[in-house]
Amino acid sequence: MWKPASPIVLCDEDLRLLEGWVRAPSTAQVVVMHSMVVLLSAEGLPNNAIAKKLAVTRPTVLLWRKRFMEGGPAALTEIAPGRGRPRRIDSQEVKRLVDATIQTKPKAATQWSCRTFARQEGISHSTVQRIWTAHGLQPHLTKSFKVSTDKQFLEKLTDVVGLYLNPPEKAVVLCFDEKTQIQALDRTQPGLPLKKGRKETMTHDYKRNGTTTLFAALNVLDGKVIGQCVPRHRNTEFLSFLRKLDRKFPKKLDLHLILDNYATHKHPAVKDWLAEHPRFHLHFTPTSSSWLNLVERWFREITVKRIRRGTFYSVDDLKTAIREYLEVNNENPKPFVWTASVEKIMAKISGCKATLETLH
Repeated sequence: MWKPASPIVLCDEDLRLLEGWVRAPSTAQVVVMHSMVVLLSAEGLPNNAIAKKLAVTRPTVLLWRKRFMEGGPAALTEIAPGRGRPRRIDSQEVKRLVDATIQTKPKAATQWSCRTFARQEGISHSTVQRIWTAHGLQPHLTKSFKVSTDKQFLEKLTDVVGLYLNPPEKAVVLCFDEKTQIQALDRTQPGLPLKKGRKETMTHDYKRNGTTTLFAALNVLDGKVIGQCVPRHRNTEFLSFLRKLDRKFPKKLDLHLILDNYATHKHPAVKDWLAEHPRFHLHFTPTSSSWLNLVERWFREITVKRIRRGTFYSVDDLKTAIREYLEVNNENPKPFVWTASVEKIMAKISGCKATLETLH
């Protein structure tokens, strides 16, 4: 029989704190063990029984009982001087390694990897990985950007965002663009279907069977898309699509088209036609600002969901697939809701420009 040890009496506050440490998944396991020693002691369990239950030695139980009695819950989180694994890299060395990652490049390469940096510094790659993770460093990744140089950027931005956030009455707002050079690709070998424990597979090489261009106009209000596949994207095809929109919507409604600065959209023949159809109003996005056109978001949807993994034996097959996607989309459309104001966008752009100027 184990001889009962003198019980530890816990106040309500200490009891709640220790139980919280034991339950929390973020608590260090050594602190959980120390807390369990005290909690089991408070329940009146003998020291030997506690040691067996926690898979530790009896002296360990006695040590942390004593530590708690002398210093309370805070003493359970402290490691005595000279105990535990010694730290090999101090804070100054960590700072030097972080600076070296940011400010230097490896010989004959554009970025560091864990192993090349570890060899350079004479440390393990796991140590490098821990330091990079702790400081949010990912040398193998880049993010691309493009700053618009349009002299009328603010005016065009205000015009387009105003249509999104405060559309005019008795009018339809349409986001228009062309998705050019869509390829009808046929895989050279059949892939394997999706099954449990295995992804769907497809061969990397393919056969080109021609291309088509998709003209699309996204109705900002309801999310429906009017589309048309054409072999080329000249002003004649653009005029044909404008006529299609003219027939599609009631004559009493004005049509506001948001589109980019492609030369076709400003062709003399297009300008002449627009002069004869005053209900059409064209709103041009700033240069290098395709993100401002919501139809680009829809183009991503059709690319990911229907085109990228499709197999098409001819251009006609591709056109059929695009028409089917349009029909399904328009049966249950989901409009994209614009929420960013001009002020928020300009504040973000100003911050980016300030950062770029600082770096250069």
